[in-house]
Amino acid sequence: MINLVLFGPPGAGKGTQAVLLAETFNLVHLSTGDLLRHEIAEKTDLGRLAAELIDKGELVPDEIVISMIESRLKKPRSTVGFIFDGFPRTVAQAQALDRLLTKHHSKVSVMLCLAVEKAELINRLLKRGLTSGRCDDLEAATIEHRIDVYNEKTAPIINYYESQGKYFPIQGVGTIEEIAENLKQAVLSMSSKPISTLNQ
Repeated sequence: MINLVLFGPPGAGKGTQAVLLAETFNLVHLSTGDLLRHEIAEKTDLGRLAAELIDKGELVPDEIVISMIESRLKKPRSTVGFIFDGFPRTVAQAQALDRLLTKHHSKVSVMLCLAVEKAELINRLLKRGLTSGRCDDLEAATIEHRIDVYNEKTAPIINYYESQGKYFPIQGVGTIEEIAENLKQAVLSMSSKPISTLNQ
């Protein structure tokens, strides 16, 4: 089984690359944002609880997000693993994910981190803001603050995965196809075994 964590700052292209990686390696793409929206739309117990918190302007606790991920892990699938997009964001979340995967006789294979310079990120997000409708993509100062917050919180989680030999920085500049190929090669380099047997 293969489980990838895709990490990177706002505007690094995680969403696009996560979809391509999922297709390349036959993985389930797990976006925590999508999971939350799905649970809320389906009016599940977790979704109702998350909606109440969001409506109050509060953050959804890690325990709820982990529970949503676990419910997805339990569903029947024909894929060989998962790609986690947007989670974990903190060391506590990374530890919780490790415990969850261990419970299901699995583990994180590698954490791929897209590296992009701040100026490039700001330019990308300002362009995205013209079409995305997201208010946090419209002002350079707001975008810069988001990137600064990300950078302040990045080091601990990178150190966490680096200490396990699972941290792989990937240059996030170039064409979508070039970046996708770099990510693919990083995953393939993780093991000399066939990709479908990673972590088994």
